Amino acid sequence: MSEHHVYVSQHPLVLHKLALLRSKMTEPKKFRELVREISLLLFYESTLDLELAPLNVETPLAGATGHELVETIGLMPILRAGLGMTHAILEMLPVSQVWHIGIYRDHETLQPVTYYNKMNDHTNVDIAVVLDPMLATGGSAIAAVDMLKGYGIRRIKFLGLLAAPEGVRALSSVHPDVPIHLAAIDSHLNEVGYIVPGLGDAGDRQFGTA
Repeated sequence: MSEHHVYVSQHPLVLHKLALLRSKMTEPKKFRELVREISLLLFYESTLDLELAPLNVETPLAGATGHELVETIGLMPILRAGLGMTHAILEMLPVSQVWHIGIYRDHETLQPVTYYNKMNDHTNVDIAVVLDPMLATGGSAIAAVDMLKGYGIRRIKFLGLLAAPEGVRALSSVHPDVPIHLAAIDSHLNEVGYIVPGLGDAGDRQFGTA
């Protein structure tokens, strides 16, 4: 991928855990743990540009100059697979706003269909992060970003585990201003829109419904 705003992690821990996540032998409990752990690592890498302000604190010995985050963050998990990623990030930033959005892919047209939206007109954050383990056709991610921009949010990131080249190209072409952070970009989509080699259905594998 040549897109300058696509970031694929090369962290050894991400690569190690991703191999375990892909394995068809990994059971739901372990799968959820791996989603959580990889999401934490990817979120860490994707937030190097967050703005800080100086903060004076008192240690047991003396005063010290520290830092505090000054930007508010909103998380938009795409149901249901994005839930596992959300819980991980909330451990790091428990004050983040969370807007659940329900989007499913029509199995015949492969187009996104929105059935639930928890955003409102009072949404006010500095940066929003769309969370979805799989960036396949890109339709759901595009719909989510469209929605965020419709509410006036301009600084947006996409955070996923796996992507197909088709999905990266689609999201990049419609929203070239949205950085894409991933653990890997796989080979291609198959005839029914699944990422190959991928890991199967991320929602089914998290929740034991495969």
